[in-house]
Amino acid sequence: MVTWEFFLEGLYITILGVTVVFLVLSILALAMYGIGYLERTLIEKERQVVEAPPKPKEEVKVEEKKPSIEPKKLAVITAAILAYVAEKNAQLRPLPFKKKPSDAWRLYGVQSQIEEVENFNYEMGAW
Repeated sequence: MVTWEFFLEGLYITILGVTVVFLVLSILALAMYGIGYLERTLIEKERQVVEAPPKPKEEVKVEEKKPSIEPKKLAVITAAILAYVAEKNAQLRPLPFKKKPSDAWRLYGVQSQIEEVENFNYEMGAW
């Protein structure tokens, strides 16, 4: 008789646990559906606002202003700037490039890394 009491108590606890889990999952599902519905309605409202007919625009007259610098002076200034930049670039010298290390060093590095991994796995008992 004692075993039946333990069995029924375990059955009640199991039923209670499953009920609580499914109740929480249902609440989460309803919350997700509610958030989705709210997001869809907000997006639809934004689309309606954007799709509203635009107001007619007033024509704005643009007056062309004469340049404050005469074209001859502008050409002289541009030529001076270009001459300065060309002279400054002539003073720059190219940097020497570094030689690529030999492939032997690269292969040695790869080999030593593989050996370290193998030793580590051996020590951990993974082999």
